[in-house]
Amino acid sequence: MFSKLLIANRGEIACRIIATARRMGIATVAVYSEADADTPHTRLADEAVGIGPAAASQSYLNMERVLEVAAEVGADAIHPGYGFLSENAVFAQAVADAGIAFVGPSPFAIKAMGDKVESREWALKAGVNVIPGVAVENAAEAQAAAREIGFPIMVKAAAGGGGKGMRIVLEAGELEESYASCVREAESSFGDARMLVERYITAPRHIEIQLLADSHGGVVHLGERECSIQRRNQKIIEEAPSPFVTEEMRELMSGQAVALAKAVDYCSAGTVEFVADGERNFHFLEMNTRLQVEHPVSELISGLDLVEWMLRVADGERLGFSQEDIKFRGWAMESRIYAEDPYRGNVPSPGRLRKYRPPAGEGGCLESGEPAAAFLPNARFVQAGDALRLPAGSSGEEVVMRNDTGVAEGGTISPFYDPMIAKLCVWAPRREAAVAAMSEALDRFEIDGIAHNVPLLGAVMEKERFRRGALTTHFLEEEYPGGFVAPEPEEARARRLAAVVFAMEHVDRRRGGERVPLELVVSLGERVWRGCCEGGGEGVCLVSLDGEEAMRVEGVCGWHPGKGLFDGRVDGDALAVMVGREREGWRLAYRGARVSAVVRSPREAEHMALLPERAAAGAAASRHLLAPMPGVVVEVRVGAGDAVRAGDALAVVEAMKMQNVLHAERDGVVARVVCVAGQQVGVGDTLIEFE
Repeated sequence: MFSKLLIANRGEIACRIIATARRMGIATVAVYSEADADTPHTRLADEAVGIGPAAASQSYLNMERVLEVAAEVGADAIHPGYGFLSENAVFAQAVADAGIAFVGPSPFAIKAMGDKVESREWALKAGVNVIPGVAVENAAEAQAAAREIGFPIMVKAAAGGGGKGMRIVLEAGELEESYASCVREAESSFGDARMLVERYITAPRHIEIQLLADSHGGVVHLGERECSIQRRNQKIIEEAPSPFVTEEMRELMSGQAVALAKAVDYCSAGTVEFVADGERNFHFLEMNTRLQVEHPVSELISGLDLVEWMLRVADGERLGFSQEDIKFRGWAMESRIYAEDPYRGNVPSPGRLRKYRPPAGEGGCLESGEPAAAFLPNARFVQAGDALRLPAGSSGEEVVMRNDTGVAEGGTISPFYDPMIAKLCVWAPRREAAVAAMSEALDRFEIDGIAHNVPLLGAVMEKERFRRGALTTHFLEEEYPGGFVAPEPEEARARRLAAVVFAMEHVDRRRGGERVPLELVVSLGERVWRGCCEGGGEGVCLVSLDGEEAMRVEGVCGWHPGKGLFDGRVDGDALAVMVGREREGWRLAYRGARVSAVVRSPREAEHMALLPERAAAGAAASRHLLAPMPGVVVEVRVGAGDAVRAGDALAVVEAMKMQNVLHAERDGVVARVVCVAGQQVGVGDTLIEFE
């Protein structure tokens, strides 16, 4: 086995690879850019070496520098993780030429599957179902192809992946701008502007087959994953197995995936992605010749450590087991936690993590065998790479939780890379138990200092449609057609939140020397409760709302003013609420809902009721186009004096590897263009002024 492994990546995937290598007794070397000099992956590795400036093109994508470091430290293997150089056939060949093992497939397989045009040809030869489509080189060819195929179509980068350089086009009028955006993203991300136009499958579900193959002809699959919950064609929730796939469908899909792997002599972990329609017809999308972001869910249902087997087969070992030896158990689910604002169209939100506390422990430090939390007494936490320690012959609703992360409290989410913070995973015997456990865990994921998508993830878990598994890749657009909006808590839930507010006020005021019990009036939006709160024993408050029977709020002694999470029970049911002080009360966040609780004394409430309502101020339309996120201006499409209509594209800003087209919110005339292409901008910077 290898003695020293260089990991040509960063963040959570670097940390995850280090965990397995350490367990296997392999020394590890981390590489880092100037932006990542003090990040967890550099501290976890046995050695860490700087490789260049923050820009990925000068560090993580710098093949020569990575190979130079590998030679300097005496690494005998390189694991590329995902992204960056992981699917670069030139790099894989250069690693082999340097006498170092590349922990991944052969350069031939990477090239054959990395090009969407060539991979389609291989898929056809292997008998894999393929979507009708054609390669194009310019917008005119794309229009011609679209007319032949028929709308809707998908435009996607021939060398692409990860949702970049990909757009759904519903009608001819949208094609020109969509094609141009795809070309820009493809050139930026892959250095290759070739495009593919395919028929778009309506009501699609994204389902993929995980493979493992050795260099001796052995190929097995680890079942399917469903990855249909997406934003901007990028996955945010994945699960294994799929609630949609039947045994017959699984056999057909996995059979085609294995046939494709054998056709290109595949060796290592890899994933064949399919799109399925409502009738369970499925078609080939692409093959990812690397470790997938969502690989933990396959590990959790199979009990196999994919990184371990990538290392073993790269060292020439046989798999040592057959398809019949792999037994799938239970249900696993992964939520990708990103530094992006779901309330503002998921725009990236880089910055400093003032607080980062996953549900299993402080600061992201998870220890295997850590005592179960009160909110899930039947749960145990495992580290990344601990997939083999699944409960054997478990009974009841035992739950396994795992948080793959590459950040720490006080660290920075850089604008130069993908905005991922963590991947929160759960395993349970049944899907409904996995969804319930994920909801409880997301409630307790404390993040402060930046915007993040935990509210969106929590809200999705609550959707009845999600709970019954009625998914498509349009789920978010269909459930939130105007963009994500915080759901209003229903009556029973709102009462429980009000009871928590009373309990927190009880603790806060008692610490300040005020007498208790308290009589207060609490408003959550239009709902108003008058009630009383008094102590009910150690760590307990009794809250009576509107004269009804008192609600028992437990966990009070575990909370203090300034703590951002109230984690307790209301009438015996676990309830975790993110909280923060506001001028007139408290800010609450729970399962995607965000509410302000106004707290007054009964006398203050009476006086407020007598005041006339303030007329809503009419907000004047903005005369400025502001940058919604930090990034680089890629293109400015208007000039001074141009008349624009609402919806017109004005500028393009690239942030965290994605291009964002900024549109006019109203009709107007451009007075001045403040920015230029190539300019770095911050949140709120003025880009364009209007008359």
